[in-house]
This record gives sequence, C-alpha cells and structure tokens, in this order.
Amino acid sequence: MTDILNYDFTSESVSEGHPDKVCDKISDSILDELIKLDKKARAGCEVFATTNKVVVGGEVGLSNSMKIEDLSELVVKTVRSTVRNIGYEQKGFHWKELEILNLLHQQSPDIAQGVDREGAGDQGIMFGYAVNETPELMPAPLQYAQAILKRLSVARKNELKETLGPDSKSQLTVNYIDGIPQNVKSIVLSTQHFDEKLTSEDIKEIISPYVLETLPDGWITENTIWHVNPTGKFVIGGPDGDAGLTGRKIIVDTYGGAAPHGGGAFSGKDPTKVDRSAAYAARYLAKNIVSAGLAKKCVIQLSYAIGVSQPLSIYLNTFNSNTVSEDKIISSILKCIDLSPSGIIKHLNLQKPIYSKTSAYGHFGQNYSDDGSFSWENTDLTEILKKNIY
Repeated sequence: MTDILNYDFTSESVSEGHPDKVCDKISDSILDELIKLDKKARAGCEVFATTNKVVVGGEVGLSNSMKIEDLSELVVKTVRSTVRNIGYEQKGFHWKELEILNLLHQQSPDIAQGVDREGAGDQGIMFGYAVNETPELMPAPLQYAQAILKRLSVARKNELKETLGPDSKSQLTVNYIDGIPQNVKSIVLSTQHFDEKLTSEDIKEIISPYVLETLPDGWITENTIWHVNPTGKFVIGGPDGDAGLTGRKIIVDTYGGAAPHGGGAFSGKDPTKVDRSAAYAARYLAKNIVSAGLAKKCVIQLSYAIGVSQPLSIYLNTFNSNTVSEDKIISSILKCIDLSPSGIIKHLNLQKPIYSKTSAYGHFGQNYSDDGSFSWENTDLTEILKKNIY
C-alpha cells in the first residue's frame, strides 16, 4: 500500500504551438476581438485545425447592430495573425496559406433568454483548487511543467529561433516526501526542431540549461530520468503533424490532475458561460482561502442550472488542513462575492479582451496583470475572508 504522504505525482503541459493549443489560441483571440467590438458579446467559438486548414464554428451573440455575416473578414484576419504570432510558417501549416472556413452562427434564442435574465448560460459543475506547494499556490508538477515550456517558448522566439519549432510537450514526475514536493523523479520533454540531423541527445543538450534554470535548486538530481524527444526526430509539428481541436487540454488548463475538473472547457467561451467564469471564481476563492492561512490546500465546487443565477450548491474540502471550520469559511465566502454569473463578471471584471493570454500555459498560476487579465489570481480577499470569520 502506498504511503499517503510519500508518493510520486505526474503532470503534463503543452506549448502554444501544440495543435490543440493553436485552436484554443484562435478561439480566445476571436473572443477578444468580439469583446473589443461589444463588451457584452457572447460566444462559444470552436476551432478545428489540420494540414493547412482551419475551421471556425460555434455561436455568437452581439448586442450592437453588427451582424454575423459582417464578421467574416475579422475571423480570417484573426486566424492568420494568431497562427503567425505562434510561429507557424512550415509547408503543411503556414499562416499565409491557410484555407479558413468560417461557420459561426447566431446564438440560439433558447440559450440567450436564460442569459438575458442574468442566469447561467448552461448547467454544470466547476472546481477551484489551491495548495501551498508553490508561490503561485498551484500543484508543483503542473506549475513547473508549464514554466519549462514557457521559458523554452521565449528562447525559441529569440536565441533558438533557427533551432526549435512552436510545438512542444513536457511532463514532470515529482517525488513527494511527507506530502511536500522534493525533487523531479523523471522529466519528459518533446520539442519540434528544424534540423533533421539533430539527435535526442543534441536536443537534450540544447534544452537542459533552460530546464535547470526554471526548476527549484536541487530538484534535478543524478537519479532524475530524462526522456527528451524519445521517439527521435520531431520536425513535423502542429496541426500538420496531428489535428487540433479547441478544449481538448482541460487538465493542462487547470490543475494537472491534482484536483477535479468540471464538465466543460474554457477557451472560446464568453464569461456568461459558467464553465469559464465560475471556474475562475472558484480558483479565486480557493487561492484566497489558502493565502489567508485558513487552509493549506482546498478544493471548491460550484454547481449551476441554465437560466438560474445563484449556484445550486457550494462544496468545500480543505483535506483536514483548515484552521477554522469549513462551514465558517463557506459563510465568509458568501459575504465576499456574489456568485451569480453577473456577480462574478462584475467582481472579476471579465468583460475585457483578456482571454488570448489564458490559452497557453494554464488559466491558473499566472500573474495578475494591470490590463485585468488573470484577475482571479488576485489575493485581495484574504483580509476580508479573515475579518468575516474572526
């Protein structure tokens, strides 16, 4: 039987050039453009990408006079600029040569009527999680798997731009002792490269300094097992190598498997859709609870019904790490924030073009920015939570 305090845990990440993340990026970039036109725009934008083709579909609702058919040029321009910014100029997937099919349509009036009266845009369950394993209060395996690829992305756009391509994946197995992350048992990293002659050992030599720079001191040991480009060469990347689809990397987007995930993906969805906004609110509350010292880790579940404003239930689990009762914490939460969709949107200021930034390297654990992005990572509720309890 495995000791519950001594174990190995693994999480993976993918770069913005991964086929599914290309689609997430396009979906969220289109959403941002719609919000620039109309801050109350509604969208459920899905993208499919394969060899030199991108298909955009889903629903759009605009409160101003603009019509769906007026968006075609904007959609095409956004797809090309997004793919170009990611860095795809290869034979099978080139931003300039893409065939783009736009199938966006008007939002269903049956869905709109529930949202119009400030209810949830759909039923569903959403989870938020925080744990004191990293400064970001995120699970260590995921946070550092994301950080490695984020650092390599910067490098391949600068000093390694002639060497590495946009598509990459990482995976970290972290060893926990007494419930605390101590070191990396194994690292898997696959990255697209341009020179077919480069071997796995060559790639390891190129990327290892960036890995060591990103991880805490001492986490890579002589016993750490490395698998770098384990299949050999990785030259054909992105949607040309494997088709992509919006919303397929939900565990990468959230907590790396360390906590539950609700029923829906995030990218391409406007904040009236609680799949996204309520998951952000749940993370916001969980992070503030841990930041306030009310627990060392916690998971929160919210549930909603379509057309109904307030959540049907609020579940809190602090894994016996709480310093006050869970009932008191829930009571304090309800005094701090209105958890209706409109209340969440207002509190977190979500009707802004901030979503493209979220589409790679996780929706959680990133830095709150002055432009309003990642507002759910703010810890401004800590003193209020404590005041409500004490």
